[in-house]
Amino acid sequence: MIDKPAGMMVHTGAGATEDARNRGTLVNALLHHFASLSSVGGELRPGIVHRLDKETSGLIVVAKNDEAHRKLAAQFARREVKKTYVALVHGWVKAERGTISKSISRDPVRRIRMTTRISGGREAITHYRVARRIDSSFGKFSLLEVKIDTGRTHQIRVHMASFGHAVVGDALYGAPKEIRSAASGKKRTLLPADALSLPRNFLHSAELVLQHPRTGEKIALKSPLPLELESFLAKLDGKP
Repeated sequence: MIDKPAGMMVHTGAGATEDARNRGTLVNALLHHFASLSSVGGELRPGIVHRLDKETSGLIVVAKNDEAHRKLAAQFARREVKKTYVALVHGWVKAERGTISKSISRDPVRRIRMTTRISGGREAITHYRVARRIDSSFGKFSLLEVKIDTGRTHQIRVHMASFGHAVVGDALYGAPKEIRSAASGKKRTLLPADALSLPRNFLHSAELVLQHPRTGEKIALKSPLPLELESFLAKLDGKP
């Protein structure tokens, strides 16, 4: 199990150069440390059982051998792995908890985006619970505990944006790059304290529960919020 930082790609794509494939990815770091990983995912994705977006932090499962990879992948396919994320979204989500069940497709115009607006996409199910509502000088926000039954590309990000609550920092799905305080609009000069920005998505893979591929033992692992996300929350609360 790896606790991935935001800003690190899990692996490069098929179109990447050899130089790019050997620099800065989680796969490269793992190969440097372990020398070899499972080959089930192919030469570009050795050991990678599932993925996290580049700007998402937290827990990710890696397999050191092919047998472990197949058993872990089967758990994901049967939806037996319990995945919990922490997300901060813009605005106050109306209900205290809810489920978003909207299929997800590749956006035909902006290919780097996914969308829920096209019929015939892949099934995607996201459950959320409001952990905290924040009313700050920078606006209203909802801190959510999110559980997903499926693992589609950008699933939480596109589902939250689909009902008007983009993940903080996620400019690809409509979140502002800079959040200004209500008082800043009345001033001629914008001071640093009048604006906040987050150079990553406020989305963190906080907990994974699964069975050990060899022993069958139940494993529950947790990852605390990274310092930069805790710091961002503190700033919303008016703390230095």
